[in-house]
Amino acid sequence: MNCDIFRAYDIRGIFGIDFQPTDFYEIARAFADHFQPKIVALGHDVRESSSQLFQQVAAGLIDAGINILNLGQISTDMLYFAVVHYQTDAGIVISASHNPAEYNGMKLVRRHAAPIAADTGLLDLRNAIENGNLYGRQKTHYRAIPKPLPFLNSYLNHLRSFTNLQQLSSKRIVINANSGLAGQMAERLLAETPIEVCERLFTQPDGTFSKIPAGRPDPLRPENRELTTQAVKRTKADLAVAWDADADRCFFFDENGAFVEGCYITALLAEKLLQEKEERTVIFDPRAVWAVENAVVTANGTPLLNRCGHSFIKSRMQETDALFAGEASGHYYFKDNFYTDNGMIPLLLILEYLSANRTSLAESVNRLRCEYPVSGEINFSFEIECHLRDAMGVIQQEIHAFGNHPCIEMPIDGLSVRFHAGFRPLAVNNHKHGNWRFNLRESNTEPLLRLNVESIASEDLLIEQTMGISEKLENLGGSRETKFRWEKE
Repeated sequence: MNCDIFRAYDIRGIFGIDFQPTDFYEIARAFADHFQPKIVALGHDVRESSSQLFQQVAAGLIDAGINILNLGQISTDMLYFAVVHYQTDAGIVISASHNPAEYNGMKLVRRHAAPIAADTGLLDLRNAIENGNLYGRQKTHYRAIPKPLPFLNSYLNHLRSFTNLQQLSSKRIVINANSGLAGQMAERLLAETPIEVCERLFTQPDGTFSKIPAGRPDPLRPENRELTTQAVKRTKADLAVAWDADADRCFFFDENGAFVEGCYITALLAEKLLQEKEERTVIFDPRAVWAVENAVVTANGTPLLNRCGHSFIKSRMQETDALFAGEASGHYYFKDNFYTDNGMIPLLLILEYLSANRTSLAESVNRLRCEYPVSGEINFSFEIECHLRDAMGVIQQEIHAFGNHPCIEMPIDGLSVRFHAGFRPLAVNNHKHGNWRFNLRESNTEPLLRLNVESIASEDLLIEQTMGISEKLENLGGSRETKFRWEKE
C-alpha cells in the first residue's frame, strides 16, 4: 500500500496501483481498533471498484466485531445524514469524489458526522499500518453483511425541511449529475414542485464515467462546464445546477449559461440565511472573500475566515456554532444539516431565494460580479513537487513586485495578500489603481498550486494582476492548467 493515500481529510488513490482491495480490509481493521465503534454506517458511490472495496471494508469491520448499517449505494452527503439519523458511532463511504474512474478511496466520520482528518485520527490509521500492526482475517466471528437499509425517504424529508417547496415559483432548470446519484435525488426532490427539469446531463449512474468528457466527473472542468452552458442556451432554461460524482458539491449557471463562482453563491446564501436565523457566524475560505464579507456584514452577521477543506470547516463550525459555511470549491455547510456539507440544500435555497425576490440568478449575481470581480481558481502543476513549494516561496519574497502597499494576511491557508490603493510600479503613466487581492495555496488533494485573484469594481485591474502573477508562476516552472475565463477561443 502506498501510504500517501492518507490525505489531509480523506483516503484516496489509484485502485490497483496505490492500493489493492485487501488493503481496505486492513484499513477497516485499523479503524475498528483505533476508534472502537460498536456500529458503523457504511456505503459506497457508483464507481465500478466501489462495491468490491465495500465488501473488503465490511469484512474488516465484521471480523473486528463491529455491527454494520449497510447503506448501499449512496452520495457522500447521504452518509452524513445516516450517521446522525441512526445515531451510529461512525460512518464510512467508499468514494473518490470527482476523480476519474480509476481512483477510489474513503471518507470517514465519527459520531454526529464529525470528520476524521489528518489531525483527528486519519494519520493514526496510517501509522498503525506502517508500523506493521497485523490485522489478519478472523473468520471465527464472521457474520453476513446485512441487506441495504431503505432510508431514502427519510433523507428526502430532511432535505425538504429546509424550504417550502410549494412556494417555489415556476422555473426551468438543467441538471448535470456527472453520472452520480444527484440527478435521481433532484428529480425525486422536485417531483411535486413547479420546477421543470428541461434537460438532463449524465443523470444515469455510471461508475465508468466513460460518457463524460475526459472521464472526469468534475463540474469545474472547462469541457464539462461548456456542456452545461450550451444546454442552458439551447433550452433557454432559467438556471442550471451541476454536481460532482459523489454529490456533496454543487455549482450553478445563470440563465445566460454563465458559470456562477462559489463565492457569489456563498454570499447569496449567507444573505438569505442571516435574514431568517438568530445565529450570526458565517464561515468561508480565503480564496475569494470580499463578496462574502460584504454580504455577511451587511446582514449584521459575523464573518469568519477558515482553512479550506471539509474537515477543517466542519470542526470550526462546531466550535463556533456557525449558522452556515461556504467554500469557493462548491461545498456548502449548514448548522441544521449537522454542520456538514450537502449538494441538494443549496439548490433548494437558491430556488427559494429567486422565488421570494422575484428575480433571476443573473440579476442576483451580476451586482456581485461588478462590485467584486474574481478570476476563478487557476491551477498550476509542477513536474517536481519541491519546485511547487519553491515557487510559493519566491512569490512571497517578491510581493512588492506586484504592487505597492501589500498587506499579508494571517496565514490561514496558503499566502493571502491585499494590495491597497496606491501606485502601480513601473507604470508609464504612474496611475492609481483600486484594491485587489490574491490567494495562492497548495492543493490538499492534488500536486497543484491554486491561484485566486479578486478586485474591487475593476475587471481590468483583475485581469492585469491575474495575468501578471500567472506569468511569474509559469516562469518559475508552473504549467497553467486552467484557461482564463476572459480568454478567447
